[in-house]
Amino acid sequence: MTAPTAYPTFLSPLTVPTAHGRGSVTLRNRSVMGSMHTGLEDGFWNIGKLAAYFAERAAGGVGLIVTGGYAPNKRGWLKPLGSEMTSRLQAARHVQVTDAVHEHDAKIVLQLVHAGRYGYHPLNVGASRRQSPITPFRPTALSTKAVDRTASDFARAARLAQRAGYDGVEVMGSEGYLINQFLAARTNDRTDRWGGSAAKRMRFPIEVVRRTRELVGDDFLLDYRISLLDLVEDGQTWEETVELAHALVEAGVDVFNTGIGWHEARVPTIITQVPRAAWRDSTARLRAALRASGIATPVCASNRINTPEVAEDILAAGEADLVSLARPFLADAALVAKAAAGRADEINTCIACNQACLDHIFSNKLSSCLVNPRACRETTLVLSPTRTRRTVAVVGAGPAGLAAAVSAAERGFAVTLFERNPHLGGQFQLAMQIPGKEEFAETLRYYTRRLEVLGVDVRLGTTATADDLAGFDEVVVASGVEPRVPAIPGMDHPKAVSYADVLARRVTCGQRVAVIGAGGIGVDVAHFLTHDPAESIDDVATWKSHWGVGDPALDRGGLTEPKPRAVVREVYLLQRKTTPIGVGLGKTSGWAHRAVLKQSGVVQVSGVTYDRIDDDGLWVTVDGEQRLYAVDHVVVCAGQESVRDVYDALDGAAAYPGGSAAVHLVGGADVAAELDAKRAIEQATRVVAGIAG
Repeated sequence: MTAPTAYPTFLSPLTVPTAHGRGSVTLRNRSVMGSMHTGLEDGFWNIGKLAAYFAERAAGGVGLIVTGGYAPNKRGWLKPLGSEMTSRLQAARHVQVTDAVHEHDAKIVLQLVHAGRYGYHPLNVGASRRQSPITPFRPTALSTKAVDRTASDFARAARLAQRAGYDGVEVMGSEGYLINQFLAARTNDRTDRWGGSAAKRMRFPIEVVRRTRELVGDDFLLDYRISLLDLVEDGQTWEETVELAHALVEAGVDVFNTGIGWHEARVPTIITQVPRAAWRDSTARLRAALRASGIATPVCASNRINTPEVAEDILAAGEADLVSLARPFLADAALVAKAAAGRADEINTCIACNQACLDHIFSNKLSSCLVNPRACRETTLVLSPTRTRRTVAVVGAGPAGLAAAVSAAERGFAVTLFERNPHLGGQFQLAMQIPGKEEFAETLRYYTRRLEVLGVDVRLGTTATADDLAGFDEVVVASGVEPRVPAIPGMDHPKAVSYADVLARRVTCGQRVAVIGAGGIGVDVAHFLTHDPAESIDDVATWKSHWGVGDPALDRGGLTEPKPRAVVREVYLLQRKTTPIGVGLGKTSGWAHRAVLKQSGVVQVSGVTYDRIDDDGLWVTVDGEQRLYAVDHVVVCAGQESVRDVYDALDGAAAYPGGSAAVHLVGGADVAAELDAKRAIEQATRVVAGIAG
């Protein structure tokens, strides 16, 4: 068990002077739940759910919460009828949120964001007429007077947040939203007093902050999220960023949160393949620049910080004063409380997959979390304590089985978990072998520890039979999947191997490899085969060099020429479909996975008919012409089939020899489409939540 003293800086309080020392706000620790738009913000009918969501994190020990983004006017909406703070009625509704957070002694600030040209609606506006590559709507350029009004709208929205009981506001000045658009020559070609030079481009955020401070007074926290690396062409230089920071402090900023990269940037900044704390050096650099000028304004580190150990390391090194862990609070609302109680080994770590959070938001769905499906569903997905000591058998210890076993035990049921393999994890054991997906090991670590703490009877190396399940009140069958073997002549040839054998390292592939099937697994296998084993996930400098992340003091926007990856194998990735490879990958991370394929020299071929596998290699037909890929191995990633032996033995019935249990089928055993841990964990959790008790 980790002792509380392991995080002395992270858990220490911080008093932030406000309004140049005329007021102050004290935070109970250095943790910040960074802003995440969840979808709960967009409808007043969800205000109770939003309050419950934040209250659970406040009860879990977080020091400061930053809400999802609220527009200061309708032109600033993120989407049609999106979240806004523009009226006293809206402010009055938010009292429910602030009261819920303050009841647990945490602080909360409302983020104010104007989408600018990122607005996904035809009313969007920008510093200029330049259209964003991530929205279909070309913005209208704000007039000189409209810019002035918009700055005042920010201030009025902050005053409304103050009326609602918020402890402050965060002005969103990064990620490529409107304020960031004014700051960069890339998106600001104005010739009036709001553009034309770096100094004029800075005028808008300075006016926003100055007017806000004038309206809210002294005892109100004014947080500004500053872009340290735009990671786009014609972005800001480091000199401009530091000059802006100094001017913002003078205008009334009390604390800087930090942002990395615009949404349109072609460099990943927060997904799982990004090394932990990859951007800490940028935060440290800003803090040092401020301190060198005698400015003690606190600076908050952010992006891919997901454990208290990493947070403590950054703080203890003097690289930041606060640490923002955004998605980690989706994964585990009690992250801080567990760290403080010496239970850090029980934290459900964010794996930065984006699958249920950002992918949902950018698909206009309610956000949640792959490893914690209760996130944003605190009032609708409830694991109520059982009133009776019922017995539950769970068959299979993959993602669905682990979620079912832990959820049932948390409700108070007596749980027995059967797993035919000598280890837990199922497909997690394979997923964590993929370069850039090592974080899946954290989820397996979490479940393993929770099973121990909850006293689940775990029976490894045991194939459950109908007789073994006799006497249980409930049976959850989560027996998973097995690789599908396609009907291709030569599948019994030694060259043909399963992806499971390759990822489990039971087979070592030669230098030339063909991968059959280009879904998520095929892409992962191609990454696995082309990754240079000499490169560590902790090697931040090498990772940045591959993506072309440079020094913003030398390279405008922090972009430089990418350094090629070492080609360790010749890999061909093939699929029957005629669509481009990788189109079905995650909305906010798929582009990065496709980019790695290109960087690694993977040859991608669509519209393939597989003819045979023989001593020569893989024979296929493409566009009516036969081709030979003279490879050493052919890795088969042709889908999966459900494993339902025990379920079939029970006939899926509500009765079996010796008992009369309800039998539930979940995860891959239920649907064997592309491996989907998000669906498996959520389904298992919901099934267990619905068990009568």
